[in-house]
Amino acid sequence: MVGNIFKKISFQLVKRYRHSTLSQWIVLAIDVVLFVVSFVLVEAFRSGGIADFTMRGAAVKFVVSLMVTLIFFFFTGSFRGIIRHTGMNDIYKLFICSIGPLSLFWIVNLVNNQFSPPVLSSAYLLSYRESMMLYLILGSLMIISRLFMQRIYNDYFRRRRQSVNAVIYGAGAAGIIAYNALRQDPTIDYNFVAFVDDDMSKVNQELNGVPVMRARTVLTPAFVKSKNITRLIIAIPSIRTLHKQAITNKSLDLGLTVKAVPHVSAWLNGSFSANQIEDIKIEDLLEREPIRMDNVNIVREVVDKVVLVTGAAGSIGSEICRQLMRYQPAKVVMLDQAESPMYDLQFELRNTYNSQLDRMAFVIANVKDRARMEEVFEEYHPDLIYHAAAYKHVPFMEENPYEAVYINVFGTRNLADLAIKYGVRKFVMISTDKAVNPTNVMGATKRMAEIYIQSRSTDVTHFVTTRFGNVLGSNGSVIPLFKKQLAAGGPLTVTHKDIIRYFMTIPEACNLVLEAGAMGEGGDIFVFDMGKPVKIYDMARKMIQLSGRHNIEIKEIGLRPGEKLYEELLATKENTIPTYHPKIMHAQVRRYPLEAIDREYNELWTVLATMDDMKIVAKMKSIVPEFLSNNSVYCALDHPAAPTAV
Repeated sequence: MVGNIFKKISFQLVKRYRHSTLSQWIVLAIDVVLFVVSFVLVEAFRSGGIADFTMRGAAVKFVVSLMVTLIFFFFTGSFRGIIRHTGMNDIYKLFICSIGPLSLFWIVNLVNNQFSPPVLSSAYLLSYRESMMLYLILGSLMIISRLFMQRIYNDYFRRRRQSVNAVIYGAGAAGIIAYNALRQDPTIDYNFVAFVDDDMSKVNQELNGVPVMRARTVLTPAFVKSKNITRLIIAIPSIRTLHKQAITNKSLDLGLTVKAVPHVSAWLNGSFSANQIEDIKIEDLLEREPIRMDNVNIVREVVDKVVLVTGAAGSIGSEICRQLMRYQPAKVVMLDQAESPMYDLQFELRNTYNSQLDRMAFVIANVKDRARMEEVFEEYHPDLIYHAAAYKHVPFMEENPYEAVYINVFGTRNLADLAIKYGVRKFVMISTDKAVNPTNVMGATKRMAEIYIQSRSTDVTHFVTTRFGNVLGSNGSVIPLFKKQLAAGGPLTVTHKDIIRYFMTIPEACNLVLEAGAMGEGGDIFVFDMGKPVKIYDMARKMIQLSGRHNIEIKEIGLRPGEKLYEELLATKENTIPTYHPKIMHAQVRRYPLEAIDREYNELWTVLATMDDMKIVAKMKSIVPEFLSNNSVYCALDHPAAPTAV
């Protein structure tokens, strides 16, 4: 009966105060009690046992030694630590609280014994033996009490935390740091089954009682199943990308959730804690090393120049602006029609580069407005243009060819013509792999923009095109869509199980644009070595695995109008020659007569005024004969006798 009542009271107290920290004054009181216990034990031992122990002569010693001990308690702050997080620094403070008074009493005894008779009576001082015993017992009791309370706390919450059997990949310093930090995670109870390391000198040894094993032993279905492993933590901050990909892919195939310790430079105040552990991102699983560009060429191209960036508020345009600001341009003129995203960009860059406010200009304008564009050129006289403004979403442009042509074709024509008029030195256009053998309106408009600017290069103004595939994480791309669908509980939707795409990260894409601008000499189209194409279905599957929510479904919804199963970076009649950068190739493409281009584009402008979608697309197909629609109402316009005007 009494036991049950005590159990209920204890449970309610623990339940009420389990998220609180023990008051430092309570900790101090506990330490004082431990001092009293230690002193009583020492005096009892000196007196021959508890039965013979008397307080005669001990009271003064008790008061003196307690006062000395309290001074060291307050000097070290040993009672101010959070018990549940007791570490080596706390143990060190407790050691000082023991060795400090002990040393002081020994020194006083040593000096006192030099006098005859002694200045201080032995009734006031602990002897060498008494002080040794007292502070040895006290130090041991304080350390044991803290470890005991820490163990009680951890054991209590371990039953209420998610229990995870895990493996740490990396038995070096970062692996040990990760082990210690994750053991303190208040939300997850990590039971580490093994360390994995590729260094054979570490294999078959132990770290904190956990065996170090080879990857080929641990990362097997049999071992994972037998040990019920559900998580792998990569604790090699400087790991190479391809090695990290191989570990992650192998782990995902085994059904494991994969996390990673960030690079040391990202640790807060130089230390790592459990909440800094990172999820592996889908960007980490691109099947190649990240691509780095030659910044020397970019500096030479940009420094002290006035640079105009169109589409500056978009995913590509905004990153180009961020990177340009690092190269000390005279001014970056950021132009976009989207007011809210431009406000966000302005707020970000003004905070990041608050010492360079005079180097930034933010302009709200639409590239299809010729008069407004002329005003911008007249005011800023740019030396360089990075043209990223465009409509890019295939289904929308399939439904709105008028807008697609107006912005992507004639907006580009406005800028190109003004670039020549105002003597712009370099014009770099961002194109897409969808411009190659286009099957949709958007891709065809980008190909038409390529054709126009390629024909316009002069001795003064050099026009350059950069052509690349999909960009991970850009607005409206598949990755943000999948993330939203995951957050909503699924399903993840793919248009076709076999659809493949080339991918790069936003910083890589923008580095390419800047580097291509530096190497281009006019009329160039540069394509990027983007590695292997990626199956969208496989990407969806890996994102589900990385999220740890393995019950999410992947649903096929069918190809969208104008969409094709795979994209090409070069048309069938094109080939490439290498450049000085191994990842950038120069495309040799078909050239078009300038007079024919002007005639056909003027005719397209006339057709555009009709706002008749079928007539507009028909004229586009006559200009770009390889434009064959796919899964679209415009398939009716494709026939063998289709005219080829240029």
